[in-house]
Amino acid sequence: MINKKRLIKLAQELIRINSENPPGDETAVARFVSGYLKRMGLRPKTIKFYPGRDNVMAIMPGRSSKRPLLITPHLDTVPAGTGWKFGPYSGIISGGKIFGRGATDCKGNMAVALEAMQSMLEDKALPANDVIFLATADEEAGSGKGLIPFIDRGLVKPAYALILDADDFDIITAQKGLIHFTVKVVGRKAHGAYPQRGVNAIEQAAELISILKKMKFAYRRHSLLKPPTINIGTIRGGDKVNVVADRCEFEVDLRFLPGMEAQKILLAIKKVFARTKIHFTIQAQDIQQPYEIDRRHPLVESLKKASIGIVRRSDIKGSEGATVITFFKKKDIPAVATGFGAKGCAHTTDEYVRINDLYRGSQVLERFIKIFGVEELIKRV
Repeated sequence: MINKKRLIKLAQELIRINSENPPGDETAVARFVSGYLKRMGLRPKTIKFYPGRDNVMAIMPGRSSKRPLLITPHLDTVPAGTGWKFGPYSGIISGGKIFGRGATDCKGNMAVALEAMQSMLEDKALPANDVIFLATADEEAGSGKGLIPFIDRGLVKPAYALILDADDFDIITAQKGLIHFTVKVVGRKAHGAYPQRGVNAIEQAAELISILKKMKFAYRRHSLLKPPTINIGTIRGGDKVNVVADRCEFEVDLRFLPGMEAQKILLAIKKVFARTKIHFTIQAQDIQQPYEIDRRHPLVESLKKASIGIVRRSDIKGSEGATVITFFKKKDIPAVATGFGAKGCAHTTDEYVRINDLYRGSQVLERFIKIFGVEELIKRV
């Protein structure tokens, strides 16, 4: 049975451990999670791919080990910043909420996962399949030091994945892809008093930005996702106010829908830019593919069933931003994301999580683990 008092204390203890990323050091919080898992009777392993970037993995045995379920929250948080009413690492309770950095993203979800597993172990309730618990580093900076190497190197081989990194009991079944790319423009220097003698790279970059923002991409409308978006994140150029800038570069964040292809998008941009005769180069730094799973998939249906009678609603939604579900696509591992944080609260000053949501989230997750895979196991037996 879920122990509410224990759950609250656990969430507070997790929040009080600073694991800001950047700079990125999950050692202390990983040590705490590992110790907690040991006291539960499991055998955790601490795995690191970079110094100070600890990940923690443990297996809760099920009736079968052939089709394991991965459950993964993350250990790191964004920096706390300033201006908090309550200390960002106080874990203070006020008005039925626990305050602190990571309360919603993602230490509240971490506490839920640990409490759900502990409750099942105490009740000697075996899940249908092994449950792989994986608490990862570096999610807030791209997961290159956490989940990605686990998947790429085959260190975890789940049949299914449940990512605990969402809000309000939503079930995330679709996600936009992203392209991060840099456009570099080359001009020609001249004295600022005679701009006609040079080629101003900043002005040319502004022209390219204007063209880019007006581009129309072919896409199919998606019921859970908004149309593609473009954001100019940074721009740098020139040397001095009285010198015509001979160089400028800007970085672009482009989000695209399932059914669209990143390379075709980049090629279309290059073709349009080339018509201007501006000297430019485009270099992609990161491409993540969009993701979508059938809303009738057992992962989704089991989560819906698990919430009945516990929460008023558990909506199927899409994610405009990047979550780690996309990393499972290349390994053909079905994945969805859910979570129990307060909507719009992640990364904010005075971040909080509602205590009742943690309690109900633990009940939902425990029930999900109990029912997921049962029908499949019966059929195989």
